[in-house]
Amino acid sequence: MNPTLQYKIKMLPDSPGCYIMKSRGEIIYVGKAVNLKNRVRSYFHGAHTPKVAAMVSRVDDFDLMLCQTNFEALTLECNLIKKHRPFYNILLKDDKHYPYLRIDLSEPFPRLTLARRMDQRDGAKYFGPYIGATAVRQVVDEVRRFFPLRTCNLNLPLKSPRRPCMNHQIGRCKAPCAGLISQEEYRAILDKVISFLSGDSRELIKYLTDEMMAAAMRLEYENAALLRDKITDVKQLMEEQHAIQTRDVEQDILAVARDERDAMVQLTHIRAGRMEGGRSFLMENSGDEEPADILANFITQYYDDEHLIPRNVLVQTLSEDALEPLESWLRERRAGAVTLAVPQRGDKVDLVKIALKNAEDALEKHRQSAAVRDLRTRQAMLALQKELNLPKMPLRIEGYDISNTMGQQSVAAMVVFENGMPAKKAYRIFRIKTVEGANDFASMAEVITRRLTHGLEERKEREAAGLPVEEGSFSKLPDVILIDGGPQQVAFAQQAMHECGLHIPMFGLAEKNEEIYLPGRPDDPIVLDRRSNALHLVQFVRDEAHRFGITHHRALRGKSQLKSRLNEIEGIGPKKQTALIKHFRSVKAIFEASKEELMQVEGISEKLAERIQGLRP
Repeated sequence: MNPTLQYKIKMLPDSPGCYIMKSRGEIIYVGKAVNLKNRVRSYFHGAHTPKVAAMVSRVDDFDLMLCQTNFEALTLECNLIKKHRPFYNILLKDDKHYPYLRIDLSEPFPRLTLARRMDQRDGAKYFGPYIGATAVRQVVDEVRRFFPLRTCNLNLPLKSPRRPCMNHQIGRCKAPCAGLISQEEYRAILDKVISFLSGDSRELIKYLTDEMMAAAMRLEYENAALLRDKITDVKQLMEEQHAIQTRDVEQDILAVARDERDAMVQLTHIRAGRMEGGRSFLMENSGDEEPADILANFITQYYDDEHLIPRNVLVQTLSEDALEPLESWLRERRAGAVTLAVPQRGDKVDLVKIALKNAEDALEKHRQSAAVRDLRTRQAMLALQKELNLPKMPLRIEGYDISNTMGQQSVAAMVVFENGMPAKKAYRIFRIKTVEGANDFASMAEVITRRLTHGLEERKEREAAGLPVEEGSFSKLPDVILIDGGPQQVAFAQQAMHECGLHIPMFGLAEKNEEIYLPGRPDDPIVLDRRSNALHLVQFVRDEAHRFGITHHRALRGKSQLKSRLNEIEGIGPKKQTALIKHFRSVKAIFEASKEELMQVEGISEKLAERIQGLRP
C-alpha cells in the first residue's frame, strides 16, 4: 500500500458521504456510507468476494465527498455513478427511454402519438410508460380498431377541405380534413379513447352497444353484427388484464434472481389495478452481489427523470439502512408521496413471488441464449480465421465504408465487432478532409491513415502514463480489417496501413457476388458457402458499416439542405437564424413550427414567418 493511501485511510472522518476509488487517475468505483471511516477502512482489511478483492487490488487512491445526511450521500452516489459509470459498480445495462402514448389536448383534432419522454408542463395527456415498442404497437392497434382517430400530421383545421384518404374509406377516420366531423363530435370520441387507455372500458362498451342498437333499428344488420363482434373483443381484451386489487392501485414490483455470474431484475407494472406488463433487466457481472444491494442500485438508476415513479414500490428485499433514504429519494424525484416497502405477508408477497419467478425464468433464458450466441459467434470467428488464414482468432474486427452524394460531404464509417457482436460505443464517423470529389479509393486511404495514426499515438500516451492500452478509444488495434469494396479499395487501404508501419490482416467484401478479396490477389477472390457462419459474420460487419455511414450521411445532408433553405429567406440574417435555432433547438423544428410559434421569436414578424413556412421541405 502506497504512503498516500495509508495516510488517507488514517485520516478518514466519522461522517456520511461518498467515496470514489481510483486506479491511476481513473474512477473505478463509487460508494456511499453512513460512516466513511468504518466503511472505507473495511475495504483494506479482511476477506472479500472475488469482485471486491479485484477492485481493491487496483486502488491506489480515493477521494471523499462529505455529506450532512445519508440521504444526501445516496443522491450524490446516484449522480456520480450516472456520470462516471465506474467499472466495478453494479450498472443497469438497459438505458432505453421507455415510450409513452401522448394526446395533445390543445390541438383542435388531437392525435395519438408516441413520446419518448413525458413533459408534465406541456398540458398533454400521457399514458404509460409501455415496456417496449411491441407493447405500444399493441395498444395503438387496439385503439384504432375501435376509435376512428386521425393518424395524419396535417395542421387542422385546413383553410379549405380536402379529399379524404383511404383511412376514411375503410372506416378508420372520420375525415376532419374534409370537414366531415365537428370538433365537438371528435372530442366525444377522444374522451372515450382516454377512458379506454386509462383502463376503463365501460364507456366504450356503452358507446358500441348504442351504435349496435341504432344500426339494428335502421335494419343495418351487417353493421350491427360487426359492432357486436367489437363489443365481444373489448370484453375479452379487458378480461385479459389481470385484476390485482382496486382500480386505484399504482405499483411497481421488483425482484432479482442471480447466478454465479449475472443478476436479472424483474420489474412489473400495475396501473389502475391491472398488471400492464413487465420487463427484465440484466445486471452483468453482479451475480456475487447481495440481492438487497442489486435492487438498491437498480432503483436509483431506473427511476430517473425519464421514468414514471408510481405511488407504491414493492421490493423483494432491501437493507434496513437503505429503505428510508431510498423512499425519501423517490419522493423527491416524484415530487409527491411514494411508499417503498418490503412485503412480509399476504397478497403483496404473492406479487413479489410472481416477479421473482419471472426474473428466474428471464435469467435462465439469458443463460441459454448467451450460450447459443457464444457458440455461434465463436464458430463464425474460427471459420473466418481458417478461411482467411489469420494468425489468430479475429476477436476484434473493424469494418469501413465510404458514403457521399456525387462526391459531396463524404464521410467514412468505422464499426467495431468484438467477440462476434457489435461494440457500438466504439463506432466512429470520419469526415473526409483531404479528398475532393467522389474518390472512394483515396477516401479509404485517408480514413485508414487517420484511424491507425490516432491509435498509435494514443497507445504511446497510455503506455507512458501506465494506463491499460486496451481501454483507450483508439489504442486497441483490430485483429482484422474489413473494407467494403473490391481489390482496388483494399490496395489503397493496405498501402495506407503499411505507411503507418503496421501489418494488420485485411480483406475486402465486394457486394455484387459477396466475394472476399485479399491484398495482392485481385484475380483470385474467395467465395464462401452461402450458409457459412463466416460469411454471415462478415456480411453483418459490412452491412452495419454501410448502415451506420448512410444514416450519418443522410442526417448531415438533410441538415445542410435545411440550413441552405434558411439562408435563402430574405430578411433572415445570421442574427435571426441564431435566435430561431436557439428557440427551436434544430433547423428541422423551425420548418415544422406554426406561424404563431415562429412569431414568438424576437425579430420574426408575421411576414417573415410566412416566408419560412413557404419554404417548408
